[in-house]
Amino acid sequence: MTRIALGSLCVLLLGSVLTCASCAPARQAHSRAEATSLLGQPLARPSIAAPQCERLEADLAAAQAAFDKDSSEDNTVWLGRRLAYLGRYNDAVAVFSRGLERFPDSAKLLRHRGHRSITLRQFDSAIADLSRAAQLTSGKPDEIEPDGAPNARNIPRSTLKSNIAYHLALAHYLKGDFAASAKAWSDRLALFRDNDDQIVSATYWLYLARKRAGDHAGAAAALRDIRLGMDVIENHSYYRLCLCYKGDLRPEEVGEGADGPSNSAIAYGLAVRKLLMGDTAGARADFEAIVGANNWPAFGSIAAEADLARMRGR
Repeated sequence: MTRIALGSLCVLLLGSVLTCASCAPARQAHSRAEATSLLGQPLARPSIAAPQCERLEADLAAAQAAFDKDSSEDNTVWLGRRLAYLGRYNDAVAVFSRGLERFPDSAKLLRHRGHRSITLRQFDSAIADLSRAAQLTSGKPDEIEPDGAPNARNIPRSTLKSNIAYHLALAHYLKGDFAASAKAWSDRLALFRDNDDQIVSATYWLYLARKRAGDHAGAAAALRDIRLGMDVIENHSYYRLCLCYKGDLRPEEVGEGADGPSNSAIAYGLAVRKLLMGDTAGARADFEAIVGANNWPAFGSIAAEADLARMRGR
């Protein structure tokens, strides 16, 4: 794929974003289906409130301009990321895929395509990409991964390697391979303990994966390093859920002040807690409510959908 061909593709992608109704009012869903749910339902491209959408459109235009000037690996990554932030997940995957034709050993492009394959419910494809990215980065220096939406302290809390490991372990979990997921989360936790955000995110999923794999003692041990007063900047939902699983917070205290994707994470974390405690009917009702809330790109929503699909025998 030549630079001109890839540039032409991305110009077409940008052109469609400028002519579509992606900045329609938040209450109006976009008509185009981006994916099919694990329950067999079409998933419409998320609508975005006008002020935020306009900012994201401007960010995409800047990414397109940078790419047109220099179709480097990093500029390709950012063009795909900016498309994904607008809910254009298939277009993002297309950009990452065309980029991989030019940079076949790009762990960055594989990492981001793997992430968006998870969003699109293509777990096997995600596992393949992320496993390859892990191989490519093994034994090499790590690097900070810039945030698309910086946190409140503007301190990046993740790296290329940690994000590869996170999404790979998550893909195994969503697929229902809890033993493989538990091993992947354990490996990630052992390697990336440089900040409390890393610790609480891996511990949350490790606890669930071990519990669901039948390793109850290992699940309890996973919570050993969770304590009050940790320096968490981003992953407050996972932190509060870990505290709940450990018994330091009551379930009704976990969701105080949460909204957006954090709300989906908390809702799923509390629903799966019911499942682990034997309240299958209560968990199922909660999974259905999470899926019905239509925040389908959020990991908590994908996890609820996956559990509900298993319950329905799909």
